[in-house]
Amino acid sequence: MQGLKRKLVYVSLYELFAVGLTSAGLTLLAGSSPGHAGVAAVASSAIALLWNLVYTHLFEAWEARQATRGRSLRRRVAHAVGFEGGLIVMLVPLFAWWLDISLWQALLLDFGLIVFFLVYTFVFNLAFDRLFGLPASAA
Repeated sequence: MQGLKRKLVYVSLYELFAVGLTSAGLTLLAGSSPGHAGVAAVASSAIALLWNLVYTHLFEAWEARQATRGRSLRRRVAHAVGFEGGLIVMLVPLFAWWLDISLWQALLLDFGLIVFFLVYTFVFNLAFDRLFGLPASAA
């Protein structure tokens, strides 16, 4: 499977599993009802998708104006830190309000989600590539 079809299947499965796992985690860690945690998981997924589109557009616009071309390790780290920092700014108040927890608890919860998603993304990509084969760019 290649092209747009591969990307749509990838994003759909990634988000479906992510919302399910995040809902379960928020239920356990925040002591929320599964329905309440599910709404928080869906909202955080939607925010992350939209933020990714906006942030990547802004970052690439900034990047195009730079004299030095390419993506050095420093630039990649700046991209990742900026993306995650923006997500934290948006999600921590949302989690605190929606899950009725303190900002500190919401921040710790969000840090836990960051670690979870690092592992989840790695495992998901490995499984996806084994099930559907490598994309043309990596084959």
